[in-house]
Amino acid sequence: MKPPNEYTALRPLPLLIFSSRWLQLPLYLGLIVAQCVYVFLFMKELWHLISHAVDFSEQEIMLVVLGLIDVVMISNLLVMVIVGGYETFISRLGLKGHPDEPEWLSHVNSGILKVKLAMAIIGISSIHLLRTFIEAGEMGKPESHVHPEGVMWQAIIHSIFILSAIGVAFVDRLSQDVPHHAAPHPIGHDHPTALPIGHHGGAIPPLTAPVTTPADNAAAAKEDNSELPAIPS
Repeated sequence: MKPPNEYTALRPLPLLIFSSRWLQLPLYLGLIVAQCVYVFLFMKELWHLISHAVDFSEQEIMLVVLGLIDVVMISNLLVMVIVGGYETFISRLGLKGHPDEPEWLSHVNSGILKVKLAMAIIGISSIHLLRTFIEAGEMGKPESHVHPEGVMWQAIIHSIFILSAIGVAFVDRLSQDVPHHAAPHPIGHDHPTALPIGHHGGAIPPLTAPVTTPADNAAAAKEDNSELPAIPS
């Protein structure tokens, strides 16, 4: 028997095909670079907010804060794709038992990863739609960038994102919903209702003596004496 850590060496062609997964490594490294760009964008927007905090109105501050939240949610999406994608499609990260291991990484697979990405996209779309609704008060003014058709199309696209996420989650649920049949209870001494089976399929009752008390014995003796025939004098 082989130790659990040993595996059979692959033939050249399967080894080449399986090793082709490392071609995705530059893609994930590129997403790390994109993450750095978003960090720079976040710091730029944060400095813009701090430097104009006195001059901005409440609505303008809210729009800048929503922009910062948008950057953070996109950054979370990048982390999810980088870490989850590398763990799922390239190689193990070996984070089991690490104190900083993400909670969702322990049970991640391609289906769960797609559902989480869909939910992250819905969150990003919600932020954009909320910004549009806040700016809708300026609709009709010459300096306004919001138009009724734009608001309508953003709401429609957001609804499509929600329906798509529901569809992805439903398909993933169907793929994981495997019926589990209850296993029969083993016949043995460890089961409280286990009885031996007779030749005709019926259960043979246990051959154990009933527990009696002295009062039961006295009542049985009295009954036996009453059944005896009377002796003529």
